[in-house]
This record gives sequence, structure tokens and C-alpha cells, in this order.
Amino acid sequence: MNNESSAPAPGLFIVFEGGDGAGKSTQVALAQQWLRKQGSEVITTREPGGTQISEALRSLVLEHGHGEIDSRTEALIYSAARAAHVQQVITPALARGAHVICDRFVDSSLAYQGMGRALGFDAVASINDFATNGLKPDLTIILDISAADGRARRIVAGGGVEAADRLEAEPDDFHERIRQAFLELAAREPARYLVLDANSSVEDLHQSITEHLAGLL
Repeated sequence: MNNESSAPAPGLFIVFEGGDGAGKSTQVALAQQWLRKQGSEVITTREPGGTQISEALRSLVLEHGHGEIDSRTEALIYSAARAAHVQQVITPALARGAHVICDRFVDSSLAYQGMGRALGFDAVASINDFATNGLKPDLTIILDISAADGRARRIVAGGGVEAADRLEAEPDDFHERIRQAFLELAAREPARYLVLDANSSVEDLHQSITEHLAGLL
């Protein structure tokens, strides 16, 4: 009698992090293409977002015109959007063996609200551990970029500072705190992170990422 389970091996959960303007969207798309060429099912998603309710919360927390949003409320909105995303999209996909590539995850909350808004890593980690049921990425790729370089890229891509969302519009010192937070998180668990210079060429970044992914498959 064969007692082996026929359930598929869970997929890889890969997250891209970094400051605004780091080029995450480009590398997410390239990584998806590469993994699909390996014969894998791959889904890409983003945070906040990924589900109907999460996209609605994204609009609420990022778009201008919703009135003042204090730091605790902001952190809780992000974690609520993440809870729906994990429950409805990420966990089911991983369970059926699909690889999931996500543009931002918990580390963004730790960086932006924990460090940027000075709520502290521990407080933000606590609400997100509940929201995600403890889910952690298999690999987090940080595209490291300075606040000044990120701002310059956003202006070119968006046509001007007036196009910035609530967080993008924060001053450079806020974005430098975000950068340092990402680097601190990576230093705590180096085996689970890949930190790359976002000023490298698109091709060089993609090569470094795929070489690392090949070792995980």
C-alpha cells in the first residue's frame, strides 16, 4: 500500500522589496517569465492589493483625498489588506504548488510604519504575524536605492512630483529611514534575503536574481 501523499510540493514564495523607484515591477515581470520557462506555474501579485477588498484598501491608504490617516490606522489598514491577500490568494496558490512573486509584503510594513512612522518593528510585526498566520517568504529580494535616486526615478517615470502617492510624497529623510530599515531586516536573516544595488543594469539584476532562484528550485 502506498502511503505517500499525492499533494504537490508547495511553491516558492518570493517577495521583492525596496524603496519607491527601485525597479521592483520590472524585476518581478522578468522573474515571472524566467520561472515560467522552467515549466512552473507562477502568479504575480502586489501589496497592498491582490484581492478586491485589498485593492479598495490600497486606494484608501495611498491615494490623496481621504483625510488624515494616523500612523496606527495606516499600519492596521495595510495588515487588513494583507490578511485578505494571504488567505484568498497567496496561501491557496502555494498549496497547489504554484510559485508566488509578490511586490512588497510584511517587510514594507516593518520599514514604512515600523521605522518610517516610528511605531517600532515589534508592534508592526505583531499585527502582521496575526494577519499572515505566520507566513514568511522563502526569499526576499531587496533592491537597494538611495532616497535621492528613488525620487529622481519616480519623477521621470511619473511625470512630476504631483503624481506621487501619500508615501512617495514623503521627504527624503523618511525614505532614507525606509532604506536603512530594509537593510537592517536583511542583516537579521541573511540566509533569507538577497540584497542588490538597484542602480545596476536591469540585465545584471535579473541575472543575479535568476542565479539565486535556480539554487532554490
